[in-house]
Amino acid sequence: MRLLPVLTALIVAVVLYALVFERDALRAIVSGQAPPSPSGAAAPAPAAPPSEDEAGQAAIDVIAVESRAQTVDNTVVLRGRTEADRQVEVMSQVSGLVISEPLSKGSFVEAGQVICEVDPGTRPADLQEARAALAEAEIADTAAQRLSKGGYTSETQAVAARASLESARAAVTRAETEIARLTITAPFSGLLETDSAELGSLLQSGAACATVIRLDPVRLVGFLPETQVQQVATGAPARARLADGRLREGIVTFVSRSADATTRTFRVDIQVANPDFSVRDGQTAEIAIEAEGASAHLIPQSALTLDDDGTMGVRVVDAESRARFVAVKILRDTAEGMLVTGLPETAEIITLGQEYVTDGVAVTAHRPEDGA
Repeated sequence: MRLLPVLTALIVAVVLYALVFERDALRAIVSGQAPPSPSGAAAPAPAAPPSEDEAGQAAIDVIAVESRAQTVDNTVVLRGRTEADRQVEVMSQVSGLVISEPLSKGSFVEAGQVICEVDPGTRPADLQEARAALAEAEIADTAAQRLSKGGYTSETQAVAARASLESARAAVTRAETEIARLTITAPFSGLLETDSAELGSLLQSGAACATVIRLDPVRLVGFLPETQVQQVATGAPARARLADGRLREGIVTFVSRSADATTRTFRVDIQVANPDFSVRDGQTAEIAIEAEGASAHLIPQSALTLDDDGTMGVRVVDAESRARFVAVKILRDTAEGMLVTGLPETAEIITLGQEYVTDGVAVTAHRPEDGA
């Protein structure tokens, strides 16, 4: 009956002895490692993997390319529209019936060509009357001046005669000007945007005779944001793609010095030759203006990535073989890749594996030709 307690005591003693005095050997047996040598010398520690960094984290294999900055032509791209180089609504300065045949809209008119002609009415008679009064005033003034010099009339009468003469001359000028205004001509060569006034219609002073526009050259109008206005200068070459795919080239003729109060943008005008009038007023255009050259890297589009804040950039390998994120700005897209700025003159850019590393992570960079 007392054998069982004795066995139990022996087993407990053995376990306690193993836990206290043979703890290292017991741990080695449980973990599957070789027990320590009988002499008590510790087993040699295994060598650390060569691919681990100082913190014990294994370096990650990535594909990276050496990139060197190159000077490229910078381009400012903006949306705009076409606009007639000149446009005017020709007005009548006199009242009267139109006695000229109307010109159809779309017709080409030369500078000085008659567009509308107004019935003179009694204006020629008014001119003859003014000229007769002028002749009479000239005779009276001559007589008054002679009598004044001889002392036969007062100086006041001589001055009154001279005033009457000047008034008669002014009346003749007014009558001649009124007759000249009966003929309304084109102020410059261009196209009629509207029909001219109809034959027999009554034109009032200030009424429109026709609208004339000049489309050669035509103007491209765009609006620059504040961040790009300093990159554009007058005389810079520019290209435009119209909504129908046609391409046009011109030069910048004007960059506004005052921003639009609502949009905070600056107007830019580009002059484009349009001898066949194929470009119309008011068409939509995508405008590209050449700016000063910039230093940029040509990288594959797949190399671009985002950081935790959503900033566009690339990951590079620094001098300590660690991944670093560098924010970049896309200059433009080309058939060979993306042109970006913001990188140093030379950079080792990660092109494969950048999504699996973060800043400070040790990396082992391989070249694409290594096949790693």
